[in-house]
Amino acid sequence: MTERYEYVPHRLLRRRVRDIASGTEGELMAVINENVSDTATEHWMELAYIRGASGREFTTAATNIEPSQLSERASDQPQTTVGRRNERST
Repeated sequence: MTERYEYVPHRLLRRRVRDIASGTEGELMAVINENVSDTATEHWMELAYIRGASGREFTTAATNIEPSQLSERASDQPQTTVGRRNERST
């Protein structure tokens, strides 16, 4: 068995995602095509590495991730500048 892997580009990298299988949310850190077999026959799978709120990373199949509803709601909100003063209020 060879230990090979390759990083895979993904549109949700560094964004908040939800693992459909467990319902757990976190930040997508990487998607890696890995040989997950424990026998001589290779079995390759794209695994998503997600960092949860505790700071620990867990893996799930890349097909099991979707954008978090929190991040979808945040992207729907207009962007404002924090700390901008209203000039009329002085």
